[in-house]
Amino acid sequence: MKSTKLPFHFRSLSVLHEAMGIPEPLHPLISIVDYDDTRFDPEAFRNGTKSDFYKISFKTKFNGKVRYGQGYYDFENGGLSFVSPGQVLRMDYEEADYNGMSLHMHPDFVRSYPLAQKMKKYGFFSYSAAEALYLSEKEKKMIADIFKNIQNELNERIDQFSQDVIISQIELLLTYSNRFYNRQFITRKSVNIDVLTKMENLLDDFFDQEKGIKGLPTVEYVASQLNLTPRYLSDMLRHHTGQNAQQHIHEKLIEKAKEYLSEPNISVSETAYQLGFEHPQSFSKLFKKKTAKTPNEFKQSLNLSNNESE
Repeated sequence: MKSTKLPFHFRSLSVLHEAMGIPEPLHPLISIVDYDDTRFDPEAFRNGTKSDFYKISFKTKFNGKVRYGQGYYDFENGGLSFVSPGQVLRMDYEEADYNGMSLHMHPDFVRSYPLAQKMKKYGFFSYSAAEALYLSEKEKKMIADIFKNIQNELNERIDQFSQDVIISQIELLLTYSNRFYNRQFITRKSVNIDVLTKMENLLDDFFDQEKGIKGLPTVEYVASQLNLTPRYLSDMLRHHTGQNAQQHIHEKLIEKAKEYLSEPNISVSETAYQLGFEHPQSFSKLFKKKTAKTPNEFKQSLNLSNNESE
């Protein structure tokens, strides 16, 4: 298979299985790939891969380290990673040297089930491979049992109950994953607090040095500077502080706005432009929403306080 400049696109499970050097899938919309059985040339996918499927990778053994935030962490005990349809994967991250298996499922498999909508709410499908779910031995056994149950069901003769049974197992897998990720936010608290500190410093530098040159800081910008995905950053922050990344940015922005508005020679319009707003009206609207006062009312309250103190 020749390499192309574009990521290799797996449009069907049959194409995926052929590329992996394994037999045809037992079901056209869902399959489990055991990496011990695969035979493929990594060079053929040097430009990455993408597929039309959800992919849940269960790595039972990973030889190496992966980036997590600003550092590298051992991943020798394996874990789970999640990929949505259309996401581009790179071989050096997603298909590195590890043992385990992956579940591939086309969205059509759950289209008529409530799970189809629930899938969109699981934030970890937007995380990167570097933000994988690390599992304890007990957790690995629970996940392995679910993969085994799904594979056993696929190996049996497909009947009118097969899809219901498999989907119930996938729902269980995702529910456990949600629980385990929340546990991980707790067990990696020191790492996450370090990320929060870096984010605060990053926003301070942005507002102090850029002075509106780059516009307003976005969640995407902040996450990229921290080597995290936007969804992971927001989920992690919400777990520890109750606020998502956008709310943190707004909080810092209002804090800086109050500093500028406290200066008697800086107008509301100048404050808005220094913060990166194109239109002062947008700044005034956000400021009132967050403080219950307009910027002018805030400046007037400062003047009244100063007069009373005199």
